[in-house]
Amino acid sequence: MTRKIESKIVAYKVKSRDAVQEAPVAPVVEVPTFETMHEEMPRPEKLLGSTYKLKTPEHVSEHSLFITINDVVLNEGTDHEVRRPFEIFINSKSLEHYQWIVALTRIISAVFRKGGDVTFLVEELRSVFDPKGGYWNKGKYVPSLIAEIGNVIEQHLMEIGMLKNPEMDEHQKAFLEAKRAENAAKEEVKEEEPASTGFPPSATLCYKCHNKAVIVKDGCQTCLNCGDSKCG
Repeated sequence: MTRKIESKIVAYKVKSRDAVQEAPVAPVVEVPTFETMHEEMPRPEKLLGSTYKLKTPEHVSEHSLFITINDVVLNEGTDHEVRRPFEIFINSKSLEHYQWIVALTRIISAVFRKGGDVTFLVEELRSVFDPKGGYWNKGKYVPSLIAEIGNVIEQHLMEIGMLKNPEMDEHQKAFLEAKRAENAAKEEVKEEEPASTGFPPSATLCYKCHNKAVIVKDGCQTCLNCGDSKCG
């Protein structure tokens, strides 16, 4: 590139190749790496786990299902120690659902080992509806057996800290308590099978929490269990 000299030359200096200075190199800062779940992770010889007993009505399954979810501990002994689900097993004396249960557990275990946000499994399983119709279990409507397995997985993810239990604020809690007290004074709660739910017998199904706890108060449908209201 040619450059025109506009001013008078008053001094000069010749630089040799040896005198050429290299640009300073920025110091390398080591970033700590944290262990995360990935599908190449080998199975440890020992895993922490929890087993949940799932009792369903006899027309769904004659025998109880035992759901075991094993977790792997990542970054053990550090401030970033976490538990993440690694595999799931479902056992039952009944062989009626054996084939699809084996397939389901293998797929869910593969998703667990893949890592990342696996909480989407809960909603995916809970959105499965039995074409023959759902059932009531402990006062709560369950659309299918697979949906109830999703409820168990949700419970486990809450226990290990991957999901948070949504809590109502103080104003909403006080509002629901007032509603319950007002209805308790007017209606006599009848026992339901197999146990009393504590909600008025005239209550209808809540499509958010699947409990029979929706009443009409002040012209607005309100759930006495989760607080969901059509009026906001």
